[in-house]
Amino acid sequence: MSAPTATDRRPPLSVAEFAGPARSALSPEVWDWLAGGAEQEHTLAANRAAFDRLAVVPRVLADVSACDTTATLVRSRSALPVAVAPVAYHRLFHPEGELASARAAAAAGVPFTVGTLSSVGFEELAATGATLWFQLYWLRDRGRLLDLVAAAAAAGSECLVVTADVPYMGRRLRDARNAFALPGDVRAALLEGGAAGRAHRAGAEVSAVAAHTAELLSPAVTWADLAWLHERTELPLVVKGLLDPADALRAAELGAEAVVVSNHGGRQLDRAVPSLTALPAVAEALAGRDCQVLLDSGVRGGSDVLTALALGASGVLLGRPLIWGLAAGGEPGCARVLELLAAELRHALGLAGCADLGAAAELRTTPMPCPAWSAP
Repeated sequence: MSAPTATDRRPPLSVAEFAGPARSALSPEVWDWLAGGAEQEHTLAANRAAFDRLAVVPRVLADVSACDTTATLVRSRSALPVAVAPVAYHRLFHPEGELASARAAAAAGVPFTVGTLSSVGFEELAATGATLWFQLYWLRDRGRLLDLVAAAAAAGSECLVVTADVPYMGRRLRDARNAFALPGDVRAALLEGGAAGRAHRAGAEVSAVAAHTAELLSPAVTWADLAWLHERTELPLVVKGLLDPADALRAAELGAEAVVVSNHGGRQLDRAVPSLTALPAVAEALAGRDCQVLLDSGVRGGSDVLTALALGASGVLLGRPLIWGLAAGGEPGCARVLELLAAELRHALGLAGCADLGAAAELRTTPMPCPAWSAP
C-alpha cells in the first residue's frame, strides 16, 4: 500500500490520510514543529514500527451486531477509549485553536486535555462543553503551579495529568535548524507575563519554544514533589510519560489513578523504548491495582487502538492526528478525524470478534510477518 501524498486532494477516508492535507495547509516550519521528533528521530519512527510489527489474532462467531466502544477513562465517561492528548499552541495550526478541537471533542463525547501551553484560556474552553482534563508541566514557580491547578479545578477539569518526562525539552533538531519561534498572535494563554514572551524571540539555530520551556520548567522535580502536589489537590492524578514498570508502580503507590505509557511522541529521549513495546510490562505490573493504564505515541487509527487494548491499555491519548484534522479543516476537520477513528475502531472490534472493550482486552497478539506501510 502506498502512502497518500500531500498533493492528493481526495477527501481522507482514514485517520492516517489527514497527514497529507495538514502538511499542505501548514508552513514547512510549523509542519516540522508538529511532525518532528528528538535528534535523529529513531524513537519517532519506532513508535509506528512497533504497531506495524504486531498483529491481532481475531476471534469469530461472536455477536458483533452492536459493538460497544464506551469507556470510563480515569473518572470520565467517554464514547470511545480515547482522550485528546495535550498538544501545545493549537493556534499554530488554525486561528480558532483549542476552541475548535475542544468543540469537536465535546461533540464526539471524548475528553479533551488542556495543555499548560494552551493558546486558549480555561474560561473559553469550559464554555465548549467538553469534558476537560488539565495537563501540567512542573513549573519552577510553585505558587504559579498551584494557581494553574486551582484554575483548572475551577474550570471543571476532571483530572490532573502531570507530564513527568520533560525536565527540559528534547533536542528537536528540525526546530533548531528552522530557528522556530511562535508568531506574535500565538501565546501561552495560561502563562501571561514573565518568561512567556521568550517563545516569540527567534535566534540562530535555536528553538525559541525550547528556550522558553527551559526558563519555565523545573529539571529538579522528584517523586517527593509529586506527593506534595497530590496532597494539595482533590483532582484525580494521572502521571504521563512513564515507560518503566517500576515508575508506574511508584506512581500508583503515591495515589495516581492512571498512568500514561508515553515517550512524548518521540520528542524527548531519542532511543527511548516505543510506548507500545513498554505497555505490556507496565500493564502487568499494575494488574490488580486501582490504577488505569493509558497509552500515547504512534496511534494513527482504530486498529491501533484495538492493539493497545489487547496489550493491556484501558484507552489511548490521540495527539498528532487530531491536529492534522485541525490544520486541514478546523473544527470540522477535527470532528471528521474523531468520526473516522470511531468508525475504524468499531469495524476493527467487530472483525476481531469483540462486542465490547472487555473482549478486546482478551485478544492475543503475535508478530506481524510483513510490516505494513507506516503513516507519518
